[in-house]
Amino acid sequence: MSILSVRPAVGRVRHLGSKFLFFLAAALLAIAADAAEVDAGTVPDTIKQRLTACTACHGEQGRATNEGYFPRIAGKPAGYLYNQLHNFREGRRQYPMMTYLVDHLSDAYLQEIAQYFADQHPPYPAPQPFDQSNAMRERGEILVNKGDPGKKIPACIACHGSAMTGVLPATPGLLGLPRDYLVGQIGAWKSGARHALAPDCMAQVVQRLSAEDIGAVSAWLAAQPVPVGAAAVAPTSVKLPLACGSVPN
Repeated sequence: MSILSVRPAVGRVRHLGSKFLFFLAAALLAIAADAAEVDAGTVPDTIKQRLTACTACHGEQGRATNEGYFPRIAGKPAGYLYNQLHNFREGRRQYPMMTYLVDHLSDAYLQEIAQYFADQHPPYPAPQPFDQSNAMRERGEILVNKGDPGKKIPACIACHGSAMTGVLPATPGLLGLPRDYLVGQIGAWKSGARHALAPDCMAQVVQRLSAEDIGAVSAWLAAQPVPVGAAAVAPTSVKLPLACGSVPN
């Protein structure tokens, strides 16, 4: 298989655009069906029921799978999930269906949604096979665990936790995510299509990554098994390598 790079990721994202109407229609049909059942008095008005539109893409309980583009959101820190919902609503992230769903939701409701999915802990999917070269495997592992001081690239574990399962209150774990999703999101930061609150530390790091680096990191992460009982860990007193607007001091 050829080296992963940002270019094929962009092509995949464009291809996904053709599926937007399908998923939007599915979500709207789910909402309409639920509304009809609620009117009939057969379905309780619970946060779980109201988030059927979310699970239409993200899977039951937000578990998703590693066979596709939609990420797992179950068990992610509530602060991280809230930040992403807020970013979609404010235009820092671009995905039409997400923007449509959150455009008119209040901060309080976004926090409720975030907490619901943060409290979900379904099983993780099996890791994806690593079908790249040994050199790619080694480069991905080095970038995750040691970074590249020569290019001023900090290790991924410096922010995302030594086990890469996330750090409270707002840094996500990166294990258990599909390779295509990782490539697509890093590529979005690289192209400027994705942003976070300033200072945007991820944007700074990604600009120092080559296309080969992005492919190596994404493939290596997607191939790692998720530890049993994986969860975001408590923050430490160790200073982050870069200031991040989305992470409280």
